[in-house]
Amino acid sequence: MNFTSHVDTIVTAAVALVNAVTPGEARGRSFEQPVGDDLRAAVSEALRVGRPEAPPITAADAAELALVGGWLRSVFDSADRGDVDAAALTLNALLAETGARPELEKHDGEPWHMHFHGHTDSLAVGWAAGCATGLAIVLGTEMYDRLGVCTAPRCDRVYVDVSRNGTRRFCSTTCQNRVKSAAFRARQG
Repeated sequence: MNFTSHVDTIVTAAVALVNAVTPGEARGRSFEQPVGDDLRAAVSEALRVGRPEAPPITAADAAELALVGGWLRSVFDSADRGDVDAAALTLNALLAETGARPELEKHDGEPWHMHFHGHTDSLAVGWAAGCATGLAIVLGTEMYDRLGVCTAPRCDRVYVDVSRNGTRRFCSTTCQNRVKSAAFRARQG
């Protein structure tokens, strides 16, 4: 299940941003929001998903995008609970906050494709607008139930299910294997 390559890239970046900057649990361990240079590195890595070149991230960009990550996490949490109305209201607020607008662009030998920009050309607002628009595209289709939160114990990382049958339940193969191993041990015990 794919959208367009650019939408796929920004939705993947939204997932990576939420997982990189929101506190909670990850793969069976407590996960704290990174700070300082670790936050800049985490945001940089999240935005690198699908794009080998990473934009330079300032401390201000990282702090602003960490806040955006919190907004996006609430979208995933709401969608995972089946509360599409709450997810849509959060996305609409973020779209309004960023002034998200579509623009056709052609670069790097690619054909014309859609990009999303914010009301300013700042890196943080541009990425926030793009991530919000990408998730709005997903939420605005019958595929909204593909936004999920990992069901493994002690993990609340998010994902977008791009499988054909839409049955993904885990953020990673690590969590899937943890659950399978625990179930095997329980049957053996």
